[in-house]
Amino acid sequence: MSKPSDNPADPFKKALAEATRTMADDPDMTVTYSVDPSGMNKEGVRLPQVSRRMTRDEVMLARGTADAFALRRRYHDDGVSARYAPTGPLAREIYDAMETARCEAVGARDMPGTAGNIDAKIAHEADRKGYGQVTQSGDVPLSVAAGYLVRQLATGRDLPKSAANVVDLWRGFIEDQAGETLETVDHVLADQAAFARLARKVISDLGYGDQLGDDPDAPDDTSGEDEAEEDQDSPDTAGEEEEGDESEASPERSQEEQQDQSQAQVTMEDSADMEQGDEAEMPEGEAPLEPPPPAPYSDADPNYAVYTTDFDEEIKAEELAEPAELERLRAYLDQQLEPLKGAVSRLANKLQRRLQAQQNRSWDFDLEEGTLDAGRLARVVANPTTPLSFKQEKDTEFRDTVVTLLLDNSGSMRGRPISIAAICADVLARTLERCSVKVEILGFTTRAWKGGQSRERWLAQGRPQTPGRLNDLRHIVYKSADAPWRRVRPNLGLMMKEGLLKENIDGEALEWAHRRAMARPEARKIMMVISDGAPVDDSTLSVNPANYLEKHLRDVIAMVERRRAVELIAIGIGHDVTRYYQRAVTITDVEQLAGAMTEQLAGLFEVDPKKRARALGLRRAG
Repeated sequence: MSKPSDNPADPFKKALAEATRTMADDPDMTVTYSVDPSGMNKEGVRLPQVSRRMTRDEVMLARGTADAFALRRRYHDDGVSARYAPTGPLAREIYDAMETARCEAVGARDMPGTAGNIDAKIAHEADRKGYGQVTQSGDVPLSVAAGYLVRQLATGRDLPKSAANVVDLWRGFIEDQAGETLETVDHVLADQAAFARLARKVISDLGYGDQLGDDPDAPDDTSGEDEAEEDQDSPDTAGEEEEGDESEASPERSQEEQQDQSQAQVTMEDSADMEQGDEAEMPEGEAPLEPPPPAPYSDADPNYAVYTTDFDEEIKAEELAEPAELERLRAYLDQQLEPLKGAVSRLANKLQRRLQAQQNRSWDFDLEEGTLDAGRLARVVANPTTPLSFKQEKDTEFRDTVVTLLLDNSGSMRGRPISIAAICADVLARTLERCSVKVEILGFTTRAWKGGQSRERWLAQGRPQTPGRLNDLRHIVYKSADAPWRRVRPNLGLMMKEGLLKENIDGEALEWAHRRAMARPEARKIMMVISDGAPVDDSTLSVNPANYLEKHLRDVIAMVERRRAVELIAIGIGHDVTRYYQRAVTITDVEQLAGAMTEQLAGLFEVDPKKRARALGLRRAG
């Protein structure tokens, strides 16, 4: 007899696995749980991990993910999908998103209990991707909005808040272009082929008809055309074949076949003449339009390529470890840095005093308009010819500000550098929060050494030349800008987790953090990058030019600094980052990190332009 498990989540996991197999109508399907991103393949499904605490969010996410995979397995036919699938990448994304929504909507009709579970899954994914804070439709893929809208129309259910924000941004465009087509979506849900034809019509309405490829329902006349072309190309051979057929077939059948062939030949000759005429009349440069190339992966460098993004992830820190483990790692972090915390706190208090001093009300006096300055009315009483004096309150620069701290989570930061970076980020977040400045803490690394699943796919597909970035990204959100510090304090302990720190692809991380900052509503945006080296990923650099990642980093930095929407500064730990960034500090000892971070942030908030220029002009410390 096996020993019963002492994990209270195990009975729930077992029950959910059985329910998933039943719903999918696949009793042999494997069901596993992992902190890695959820997924489905031919053998089974991988669901989100459920911790011992079994919080409501964990349970609802696991149920929703399981239901979504089960419904797709039950109601989706790969053969039908492949037949109608568009050839262009953007059209294919819209097609797949609509098909996923169809499966979930059919499931909601047949099994109403799945609807609420999948709502929880959609809410989790939309919140994780920051869709609730997006204010422009261009910041969210059209395919995502189309999938959400189809599900809403098919089920009649309200979408979760963040997903509803996406639909609201895109609704006007989608309904103007494809509203009439979508009116019949609920009539074809149960028929995948009919729904696929509707999806292709929607894609055409939205302006991507050139990416649909050939119509799979068009009659196939290619065989007759091929035979006619052979008749034109080699009449002698055709005649010999016809004579052979006549010796074996009846005269009546032979005569009918000859008539059919002659008609087909006349038709093809006419069409060939027409095509030749069209070609003769068509001026140069007006060849048939080809589908537009896919959008570049990077805004900074259109030539920067990525072999696959299927295994990349943007994930919250709390999803990579159970709460108990995060608390333990946080306690370890505090213990490691006990001797340093006093010095860091003193610097943070100094920064806070400088910021709060600028928060005090400040006025410009002796103006010709504004608020009447009552303190100077005595002058008017003493001398009636003296004009009235007015004043206006000055704007402080740090109001309505968000600060992003982007931390290098590569293996070379292991040990004291990552510990000090974590505690400094933690203390600065707490300090700036007291001054009404929002802070976002992000980290970047890779999911695996030596390429991970991306490299495995590249090897399986024959090692194409110059594949571009060839590793699985892991972008970690330790603290979102809107999250209070006290709620996410344990998250920074994750940096102490064994095996988390791997390789660093700085350019894509910086571009990701920049996109997140641009989506924020604050008027002023500041980003501080902390790194200890140039971008390094052995898998990518082994099959691309040696400066591939470094060039992309330079291009991204140039883009951010050129646009000036985000103020960018960098601190290099034992690494000269001044050759990359305009505003940069290089420190030779990790113990100097706290002072460098506080001084750089304080410099950005200086009211006096000369002091501010001196503070930000520092290129090297230590």
